[in-house]
Parts: sequence; structure tokens; C-alpha cells
Amino acid sequence: MTPEFAEIEGYASVYNVEDLNGDVVSRGAFRKALTNRMTPVRMLYQHDPEAPLGRWRRFGEDSRGLYVEGEMILSSPSARDVYELVAGGALDGLSIGFRTVKAAAQNRGKRIIEAELWEVSIVTFPMAPGAKIVRIGAPAVGESLSPFGFTLADAVRRAAHNLSV
Repeated sequence: MTPEFAEIEGYASVYNVEDLNGDVVSRGAFRKALTNRMTPVRMLYQHDPEAPLGRWRRFGEDSRGLYVEGEMILSSPSARDVYELVAGGALDGLSIGFRTVKAAAQNRGKRIIEAELWEVSIVTFPMAPGAKIVRIGAPAVGESLSPFGFTLADAVRRAAHNLSV
């Protein structure tokens, strides 16, 4: 059986904004970990390691935060259910699972300067309110995101999104 995929994109983390716990992630906090990563960053549902949904394929930083692009594997019943909830507007949050490497105390929480990114989850209530899914694609049978760069459509979509925020 050929797997069915759906592209998904969004902000896994927003920079320099206090989250609901009082923590602030600094721009570049994940750069070293993502550059030197030996294992993939997992795509989970509600941070549950027994609920994988797909895979994250690309990570990029812009002035707003850590932008992620991936694909949900819809041949999994749980991924199909989550896809339907996201496509229907019932879910739109993203949240990171990480280990702090370097931080500094501040206000109510800490400023995260460097961290190891373990997973990015689709969640109901993100700790960082600005961490959101910005696009989910329609299911595509037997297709997946190319690991070799962006298409022209990807570049136009990203430019339109960046101009709207």
C-alpha cells in the first residue's frame, strides 16, 4: 500500500516572547542542536511518544521563530484523525519538547539560550500561544516533501505568509 501524506507547516517556537510558563526562547537557541542532530526530531500528538503522526523534514529560523515543515503519514489512523481535526480548525497549536542546554534567569522564568530539540507536537494548548500551524495540505497519495529544497510554490507561499504577519 502506498502511504498517504499531508504537508504541514508552522511555528514550533516563537522567539523573544514570554510563554505561559514565563520562559523566553532566544533566536538561534536550536541552531547548534539542529545542525549537529544525529536522530530526527519527532512529530507527535500532545507530546505522547506513543502517538507519532509523521515526520518533520525542514527547520528554518526567521525573525518570528522556528519554522517547521513536515508531513503527516495519513495511513496511520491516529494521524488521519489529527489531520481531520487540524483541517477542520479544531486544532492549530504546536509545542516543542526539548532539553535546556544554556539558560539565564529572568522575570518569572528563564531565557533559553541553547536547547536540544527532541520533538514538535501538534497540541490543543501550546505553552507559547504564537506557536501555531499555518498551513496543512490536502492528502496526496504516494507523494512526500522533497528533501532537496523548496519548490517555487513553497517560496511563494512562504513569502505571502511572511508578508501577512
